[in-house]
Amino acid sequence: MTATTKIPITYFAPAEREPVEIVYRQAASFGATPFAAELLNSVLNCVFVLNAQRQIVFASQNVLGLTPGKTMNDLLGLRPGEALGCVYADDCESGCGTSEFCRQCGAARAILASLAGQRDLQECHLTRVMKCGEESLDLMVLATPFFHNGDHYCLLSVANISHEKRRQALERIFFHDVINLAGGADGLLRNLTTEAPSNIRGDVELSHTAVHDLLEEVEAQRDLAAAERDELSVAPASVRTDEVLRQVTGIYEKHPTAAGKHLRITPETATTEITTDPTLLKRVLGNLVKNALEACATGQTVTASCERADKQVRFSIHNPVAMPRAVQLQIFQRSFTTKGCGRGLGTYSVKLLTERYLQGHASFTSSPEQGTTFVVTLPVKLDGSGTTS
Repeated sequence: MTATTKIPITYFAPAEREPVEIVYRQAASFGATPFAAELLNSVLNCVFVLNAQRQIVFASQNVLGLTPGKTMNDLLGLRPGEALGCVYADDCESGCGTSEFCRQCGAARAILASLAGQRDLQECHLTRVMKCGEESLDLMVLATPFFHNGDHYCLLSVANISHEKRRQALERIFFHDVINLAGGADGLLRNLTTEAPSNIRGDVELSHTAVHDLLEEVEAQRDLAAAERDELSVAPASVRTDEVLRQVTGIYEKHPTAAGKHLRITPETATTEITTDPTLLKRVLGNLVKNALEACATGQTVTASCERADKQVRFSIHNPVAMPRAVQLQIFQRSFTTKGCGRGLGTYSVKLLTERYLQGHASFTSSPEQGTTFVVTLPVKLDGSGTTS
């Protein structure tokens, strides 16, 4: 009777494994390499070293935070999904990487690319069973090929981005719901301003202004979050420079920060027609006007202007107050603020939106003699890509 050889089953990655004695030899060889363990244990991300059969021969100490209940010795010979407790690691008898579900796994694809000689970055969305029930992990994995003592290995760097993914999901839900509610209230109050009795019309108009400002602020924060993730889309349209300034100054003339102060557009402002994203441009200029008004004392004037220069236009917002040098050195930094904790996105968003999406440039000058002027320089025609070259 002839013995039959059992062929390992796989629906994706190769199923074969090295015997445990070879895994231990590889682990010992890697562990004996000068500074290797010290270097990999010093980085923030979790690190696995995998052999050509995708088995763990080394894991950094912080991996234990992702693999509760396991020791370093327990991890040797396992594949990453088995170490992390992926629900599909046992779906096929050949283990991690061999089930049909593994075809969609970012970690499995990155590891295979690395073992083929290509560095690869992927997101991996993993579900595992814990004592408290199922847990979802969102991981960013970077797989890098390297050779050691003649053997092919994969250096797998893993960052747990679950908290960031949860925050983004909650953020999207929050913006969606708040914008819907505020938009409904804004529309209702806009209609009421024309129908309300004269004795309460002023109060209704104030309420409408407040709700409209709230809606604008929430939409601005939503767009800023999208801009930071490179997810913001631009919508180029034709607009006149003087009309944009009139719209922005018209809004902020009624803003509480303008009380007792003056806001004007210079008579020589250019009336150039440009192609840009009007919403983003108004956000940029609105932030600058608001900051200028906040910097002013009662009775002082904020001046807005625009000039044409060849194939560009330059919007300027001036106030007579000089910024301290320490403020000037940090003005475009994210979260830097002179207004208290939790502020500091205004000028940062100006630079981000202007330079990444409107293909322009944001700058400023400030001195005791000349006051402070912020300048936003834009092309006359935005090419529609929304990114800088």
